[in-house]
Amino acid sequence: MALKKNRAFLKWAGGKYSLIEAITAKLPKANKLIEPFVGAGSVFLNTQYPKYLLNDINPDLINLYKILQKRSDQYITDSASLFVPANNDEARYYALREKFNQSNDVYERAVIFLYLNRFGYNGLCRYNQKGIFNVPFGRYKAPYFPHKEILFFAEKSQQATFTCQSFEQVFTRARKGAVIYCDPPYAPISETAKFNSYSSGGFSISSQSLLAQLAEKTAFERKIPVLISNHDTQFTREIYQEAQLTELQVNRFISQNGGTRNKVGELLALYHLE
Repeated sequence: MALKKNRAFLKWAGGKYSLIEAITAKLPKANKLIEPFVGAGSVFLNTQYPKYLLNDINPDLINLYKILQKRSDQYITDSASLFVPANNDEARYYALREKFNQSNDVYERAVIFLYLNRFGYNGLCRYNQKGIFNVPFGRYKAPYFPHKEILFFAEKSQQATFTCQSFEQVFTRARKGAVIYCDPPYAPISETAKFNSYSSGGFSISSQSLLAQLAEKTAFERKIPVLISNHDTQFTREIYQEAQLTELQVNRFISQNGGTRNKVGELLALYHLE
């Protein structure tokens, strides 16, 4: 009987819920799972490691997770109060988005972040070059408040340490006995498909190459296995040439029109001394 899969409480472009089985089949046993690009946390939520180091370059995301770790009941009450019909309105959405962008209060931003995630367009998380959240209103009939998903995340987060650092810094924290899973912003399928504004800094081609080099060095010199997800392109096959490659066909869920959701080739690149 298949294990019940746990959904992330955030909607997330490129989330790994549909690929959990393929990813977990390639992840070696370890005493800690390290995720330099944790995103919505689907791999964290569907694995059974004793400890986790979960990192993301997005401070709004990590601050939210830290709050859930310590004050989940209060957070659930306060964030649920925004999930009312009066707030499922374009003008109200933009007013709350403006409040979010002007706020320096970590807790207030965390509460509004979930609202923006569920009421905004396609669950995108996007900032401009000035760090301003700029996702438009989503026009959904009745956005879902993920109460039980938040509770599960909060409970499992007791096993985790959350950090907001560069992926290079996270790699330096890894020790033998751990395994690293990387889900970076994906390399573009084509030159015109550069979706890399997930955090205000973006993720360049040179960053992709550096990540591959770090993975190779970490696995083969420090004996810490590394698994990376990415698009299957000529470029990624070149930079991952020292890894064991697994090919996948994945439905892409960025478009709201189901008819335009095409299957896309992805790779799992495993760096591991057997």
